[in-house]
Amino acid sequence: MTLIAQNLAHIQDRIRGACERSGRDSQQVRLIAVSKKKPLTDIETAAAAGQTRFGESYVQELVEKIGAAAQPLEWHFIGGLQSNKVKYLRGLPTLIHSVDRLSLAREISRQWQKIDQRANILLQFNLGGESSKSGAAAADALKLAQQVSQLPNLIVCGLMTLPPYFDDPEKVRPYFRQLRELADQLRGQNLANVQLTELSMGMSQDFEVAIEEGATLVRVGSAIFGARD
Repeated sequence: MTLIAQNLAHIQDRIRGACERSGRDSQQVRLIAVSKKKPLTDIETAAAAGQTRFGESYVQELVEKIGAAAQPLEWHFIGGLQSNKVKYLRGLPTLIHSVDRLSLAREISRQWQKIDQRANILLQFNLGGESSKSGAAAADALKLAQQVSQLPNLIVCGLMTLPPYFDDPEKVRPYFRQLRELADQLRGQNLANVQLTELSMGMSQDFEVAIEEGATLVRVGSAIFGARD
């Protein structure tokens, strides 16, 4: 068994454990292997071990990997996205995690309209208010959701956050809980095209706490592939 396969098996065990502790069905949580800056050979090794979902943060890298992959995989775009690069992603990712402003949502809808499809997106929120990170403010959540819900070629599948980093995962828990509560509030608005079934939160150092707080998608990179260069 390869090291990547061993890491994947260990993480899946930890996912199951977190689900058991929180009374959740482990089938409700999907692992996104964050493969940015990692070679296609690593992705193929992970795929051979049963991993099918991969997350990329750079448009060109995602496009190149999709074109070069020997087998169909599920690709997620998880990085900051400029509106002028959306056209290159048209029709490619299963889910875009990082929609944090109306102008970006409009461009995604416009590009997917060209292929008569609807893009699946998550609204990203910067709950820690960090200037170094993308994401809308929680105070703007209702307005943003209302505006995005009116765009014809989008489905808002849920929310995403990238909270402040702490060595102690328990210190991150309040941010994960806040995202879950924000989703609950928006769900009560019954907005068109806003499903809010997904919560993308938790990474290598804190994904178990994220699962305990309701994550359905966890984004794990270094714990699978090792540290990035």
